[in-house]
Amino acid sequence: MKVLGWRQWTMLVVFALVVTATGLFAVRTVRRAVYWRHHRDEPIRPWMTIPYIGHSYRVPPDVLYEALGIPHPPRDRRPLKQIARERNVPVDQVIGTLQRAILNFQQTNMPQAPGGPDRGRSP
Repeated sequence: MKVLGWRQWTMLVVFALVVTATGLFAVRTVRRAVYWRHHRDEPIRPWMTIPYIGHSYRVPPDVLYEALGIPHPPRDRRPLKQIARERNVPVDQVIGTLQRAILNFQQTNMPQAPGGPDRGRSP
């Protein structure tokens, strides 16, 4: 059996680090994909943030901020209950406004699924 020199050991260590880093990023990516697959169209709750709601409903956060009349600040992580408190309105009113904005966005911007109501009809 051949004894490895310092160059071979260095290459082996570098290779092990690259494989470890690749594995960690792969696991992280899979975890995020699984998480969002199970958290689509979650009922809106007071603890949620606007970016979270936008991601869950596949609506750009700008649309939701605009519906509430809030300029879109970068990295805004305030929960809905805090936004409602700052505006002196019930959190249910904020949730209702967001639900209407989401429905409006989905009706105007989402393509109709294939096999919809006209399926099987000739033009």
